[in-house]
Amino acid sequence: MTREPYLIGYARVSKGDDQSNATQRCALHTAGCRRVFEETASGGRWDRPKLMEMIGQLRDGDVVVVWKLDRLSRSLKDMLHIMERIELAGAGFRSLTEAIDTTTSAGRMMMQMVGSFAEFERAMIRERTSAGLAQARAEGRIGGRRHKLAEKQRHEIAESVASGRKSGAEMARLYAVSEPTVSRIVAAYRQTINKKSTDVDVLEG
Repeated sequence: MTREPYLIGYARVSKGDDQSNATQRCALHTAGCRRVFEETASGGRWDRPKLMEMIGQLRDGDVVVVWKLDRLSRSLKDMLHIMERIELAGAGFRSLTEAIDTTTSAGRMMMQMVGSFAEFERAMIRERTSAGLAQARAEGRIGGRRHKLAEKQRHEIAESVASGRKSGAEMARLYAVSEPTVSRIVAAYRQTINKKSTDVDVLEG
């Protein structure tokens, strides 16, 4: 005799959110979940403690239920990885908002389609990356991005910070770059100045 599916809920809100898991918890209990794993963590990573604990306790025939797909993950790649872990445990998956249920043939077909689109997206990214590298080689560049700043702008940043007229933070805001970028520009500038000074000392000596 086949046992009744054991529904397990997973609820998540991101760190820093004003909202709580209350709405999700209510929806999951209403859907018949007998246990709910709650987490406060970013949806951008898949190795979340409560999520991993839940997956580790899954048994054949269990069903993982979420309020919305993005509660499982905000990354399509990670979501498919989590879905694979759930499937390997012999469990099913349901999303209440999107009405996805992998315990049905229609739900399984939908997830297969999602996986196909994800693979297509990865193939397109690889193709664009290869094309970009080929173009870079054709233009005589080894690879990577061009500098966002012109040489004149880099010199202005370096001189302004090195002379104390402006702070690194001010120049970063002015040229819409990060402070670490400004720090690297100033460090390279000072290294060049020191080298020139050393060369002059050697010649005069």
